[in-house]
Amino acid sequence: MYEVILYYHFHEIVLPEEFCKAHKAKCKELGLKGRIYISEEGLNGTASGSLEQIEAYKQYVWSLPGFDQTEFKQESYDEVPFAKLICKVRKEIVSLHVDGVDPKEGGRHLKPHEWRAVLESDEDHVIIDVRNNYESRVGHFKGAIKPDVKNFFDFPAWLKTADIPKDKKVLMYCTGGIRCEKFSVLMKKEGWEDVNQLHGGILNYAYKEGGEHFKGKCFVFDDRLVVPVNPNDLAPIAHCEITGKPADSYVNCANMECNKLFICSEEGAHLMEGCCSEECKKSEYRRPFDPEQAFQPFRKWYNYFDEEFKERNKEWIKKAEAEEPNGCLS
Repeated sequence: MYEVILYYHFHEIVLPEEFCKAHKAKCKELGLKGRIYISEEGLNGTASGSLEQIEAYKQYVWSLPGFDQTEFKQESYDEVPFAKLICKVRKEIVSLHVDGVDPKEGGRHLKPHEWRAVLESDEDHVIIDVRNNYESRVGHFKGAIKPDVKNFFDFPAWLKTADIPKDKKVLMYCTGGIRCEKFSVLMKKEGWEDVNQLHGGILNYAYKEGGEHFKGKCFVFDDRLVVPVNPNDLAPIAHCEITGKPADSYVNCANMECNKLFICSEEGAHLMEGCCSEECKKSEYRRPFDPEQAFQPFRKWYNYFDEEFKERNKEWIKKAEAEEPNGCLS
């Protein structure tokens, strides 16, 4: 078994490039794999390794000046859900694209039992899912508003059109808590006063409260893609985009020029040979379909093809190499 951790901590890093260089060297020394973002505002990461490797890394992070209060969400998995280690400097550790957002000015943190108590009370409130649409599609708290946005930085525009009374008690949540740290600040700046966020996010709530009142599963940014939240309610709430049957597994379209992330059942994957449409199924740039590996992640998809394809798509490939999924880890 291996351990998977998810964490973040806001603390000023004066020289992020130097911090990143030392941090990456330590991760390589420990043999970790994962994705870690560093900026002037702090540290945000998800990583995996053996129990010993993870414990050594946690001790290392806690030893860094200003990071001794970093909280880690941790769970076991039967393999390492990352192909390699990525440790890089970014402008923001989670990208809202709004200046002057200080997490110290954010909403009230509700511990999982406090969050559950509000949900089970008669107190009037509104719940906002502060995640991308493809995340909330496979799992969410009952009654939550699920904004139809593709990126976290789309939330400020969404908020301007959201019909939420400013005297309403607001509850918000995300995967691990980091997005709420910033979005709660924005809501308070825009006039909402009673703003509350789920401390530690869905993953912490799943561990502490068994996922009660949560439907479906939680999307995560690693090879697992979705993880269970409520062990007593594992039924999919989404549907296969091919067959229409209940499903919550995501795959990337096998047509390399499409690469759409879509919900697909095993039956649907076999019917369309891993593609999202008949058009994609006919593409000359369709990667080989292996029924036994239908839901396994694949990487560097362009290496399936010849030099002519690579030359024609070199700018696209360069961009794909540089991008990470939505800049979100938690």
